[in-house]
Amino acid sequence: MPRTITVGIDGTDHSLAAADWAAAEAARRGAALRLVHAWVWRPLDVPIATDADVQRKWAQDVLTEGEHRVKAAHPELEVGTRLLPDDPMPALVTEAVEADMLVLGSRGHGTLVGHLIGSTALRVLRATTAPVVLVRRPRPRDAGRVVDGAGEVVVGVPDVTDGSVAPALEFAFEAAAARGARVRAVQAWTIPPAFAWSAGSYYLAAEAGGLEELQRQRLADAMRPWRERYPRVEVTEHVELGSAAEALLSQSESASLLVIGRHATGGHGVRRVGSVAHAALHHAPCPVAVVPHA
Repeated sequence: MPRTITVGIDGTDHSLAAADWAAAEAARRGAALRLVHAWVWRPLDVPIATDADVQRKWAQDVLTEGEHRVKAAHPELEVGTRLLPDDPMPALVTEAVEADMLVLGSRGHGTLVGHLIGSTALRVLRATTAPVVLVRRPRPRDAGRVVDGAGEVVVGVPDVTDGSVAPALEFAFEAAAARGARVRAVQAWTIPPAFAWSAGSYYLAAEAGGLEELQRQRLADAMRPWRERYPRVEVTEHVELGSAAEALLSQSESASLLVIGRHATGGHGVRRVGSVAHAALHHAPCPVAVVPHA
């Protein structure tokens, strides 16, 4: 089946920025682009807007204008539109199942994360098991910074021994390969408590030349299969003592994309967006891809 990138639009500036990013990504990957807009008729207080046909036309106009916009920038792109007769959150979650990724707009910097990315986007992130990319409208101070194209792809690697990070790594390497860009694999680490150490742990650290060198060695080993799978993608490893969120944000200043994984479920089966993802969505200057894993 042909690959599809789906983007939710509502006519706002940040959703149009998401459409622009999704169109460029679809063009790079040779994928089809689908523009979707969720709409359910509800009577309003304004008399002219109470008619269902009028509201439907407004909703369809959102899609038509979005389609004209992306086709003007990418005439060769296969673009489809879909008006979804449902509330935004369930409609977008359903659409995500059929797509390789779902792209949504982020409102930019704000006080509360829920307000920052929008309550609908946050609920979609929690509910879906598909990759979701959050894109915000570039700020004036970002005008000279690479926010798209060949800027490197930064990916967080929280634990090199955990195979569940593979979906995020695969997403990052595919994105980098499509761009002809480099992958920067970032791992933050902390000094383990004394009771976690064994004689073997001391020996491994000493043999590697210290704790930090041991972490570098392990990250390089974890990246080796991905280097072999994507031989044309350059890989840089970055190991840093401290906060994972701070390490990722500091390394993504000139990135075209930041990729982070998240557990598909939390404790008691509750789906959640972790603290690192929250920090990235709040502060990252580039689009952020959140990739669920088991």
